[in-house]
Amino acid sequence: MRELVEAAHCETVELKPSPIEPSWIIEGHPEARSHLVSKSACKTAWTMIWSCTEGKFNWHYDFDETVVILEGSIMLEVDGAPPARYGAGDVILFRTGAHAKWHVEDRVKKVAFCRLNNPAPLGLVIRAAKKLKSLMPGQPVASRLS
Repeated sequence: MRELVEAAHCETVELKPSPIEPSWIIEGHPEARSHLVSKSACKTAWTMIWSCTEGKFNWHYDFDETVVILEGSIMLEVDGAPPARYGAGDVILFRTGAHAKWHVEDRVKKVAFCRLNNPAPLGLVIRAAKKLKSLMPGQPVASRLS
């Protein structure tokens, strides 16, 4: 049976090597590590803890990724915009198709919430099904509010 609750402690979870695509590295020898915390039943959403040492590299996003910086800081250049610094507590959304130039200044650790996008018609069908289900008698009030 699948666990209903999955948890990890960001400071003690064991991160395993998760190499950056070598052709994306611009400068230095950044070493990335990660740990998969959870994955949705439909395999279209997952949560990871990720860390990286100093270096500069490109990153191309094949899915939406929302990150929360836990430790350290980075300079980001996203799709040609001027560089911006982000640090602990900052939340950043990278949409599918985005390109970012990362400059990890010392070390960075983040939690990443990743999700694949459904085609618009499928999303409409899913929302309609949820709405119909929420209108059925016996559903909790919270499900009728979403």
